[in-house]
Amino acid sequence: MRQLLAVAAGGAIGASLRWLMAGAVQRASGGAFPWGTFAVNALGSFALGFLFVYLLERSTTGELLRLLITVGLLGAFTTFSTYSLESIRLMEQGAFGLAAANVLGQVFVCLVLTWLGVQVARLI
Repeated sequence: MRQLLAVAAGGAIGASLRWLMAGAVQRASGGAFPWGTFAVNALGSFALGFLFVYLLERSTTGELLRLLITVGLLGAFTTFSTYSLESIRLMEQGAFGLAAANVLGQVFVCLVLTWLGVQVARLI
C-alpha cells in the first residue's frame, strides 16, 4: 500500500507539472506544432535517464522515494499518449509534414536525451 501511495503522490505532482509546463511552452511557441508536449517529453526523457542511474547507482535513496520520482512523477510527467494523439490529429488535419516531424523528432530527441541523462549521472 505504501508503494501505491508513493506512485500516486508522484503521479499527482508529475501530471500537474506536465500540464503547467506543456501549456506554458505551447503558449510561448504560439504555433501549430505541439512544442509543449515535445518539451515535456524531452525534459522527462533526460530526467528519467539521469535519475534512474543516479537513484539506483549513486544514491542510497529508499525504494519509496525512487518509486515516487521515477514511476509516479516522471511517469505522469512524460506525455507519450498525448504525443500520439497530437500526431494523429495532425495527420487528420492533413499536416503530414508536421506529424512526421513530431513523430520522428520526439523519438530521436527523447532517445538522445535519455542516453545523455544516463551518461551525465554516471559522470558525477
